[in-house]
Amino acid sequence: MGLRFLNLQFAFQSYLLMQALILAGGKGTRLQPYTTVLPKPLMPVGGYPILEIILRQLKKLGIEEIILAVGYMEHLFQALLKTGEQFGLKIQYSIEEKELGTAGPISLVIDQLEGDFLVMNGDLLTTLNYAKLLEYHKSNNSAATIALYQREVKVDFGVIESDDKGQVTQYIEKPVYTFDVSMGVNVFNKKMVTPFLRPGKHLDIPELMMNLHHQGLKVSSYREKCLWLDIGRIDDYKEAVDLFESNMDKFISPLP
Repeated sequence: MGLRFLNLQFAFQSYLLMQALILAGGKGTRLQPYTTVLPKPLMPVGGYPILEIILRQLKKLGIEEIILAVGYMEHLFQALLKTGEQFGLKIQYSIEEKELGTAGPISLVIDQLEGDFLVMNGDLLTTLNYAKLLEYHKSNNSAATIALYQREVKVDFGVIESDDKGQVTQYIEKPVYTFDVSMGVNVFNKKMVTPFLRPGKHLDIPELMMNLHHQGLKVSSYREKCLWLDIGRIDDYKEAVDLFESNMDKFISPLP
């Protein structure tokens, strides 16, 4: 019984093993002046660069091969992370000579990727279970899967609705709207996505997703209760620092 359990566990772990492409080439203009000194993925959160938190999470999942798509201040990534040996990872670097958007960098490394692979932003803080995301993607035989997060948007004004004659039909004071937003974490299938990529051409993930959809390929969405923040703005960055420090055990575990 014990041997059978170990075999099943090994099979499950092998099933989950995959590669990850982390997008870390942006200039982070919304986070200036901080990003005039450091690229956004290297901003410190609770004493760790946010990218290191992501790398530790991926290592815990079983991912061992990471490709970092870098451009702005790429020398700092290489100086800090090196080959990834200190994290038990193999890190390679794909350097963008020009901005390629959020999906364009995939075209530069597609020959190095296999099967189903993760593409994610290098500047987000989340407790998303990447293993469940991948399992969901594979079980649906999807070309792509987008991880979603339910986000509330508060409007600090009274919102008025009126008809075509200018008569007020609704007056809502400071409403709160709820939307499903992309977490910046996606899974792609190499075979299905390759025909939609053009080496060195600018392409964003929303455009790629819709191109897949319009060609009749399955683009799935994945929802899970988790913590998530994008640190793109100064307010979000400060909130991320507080969130991490009060929930550190949920985000990160010590390296072995």
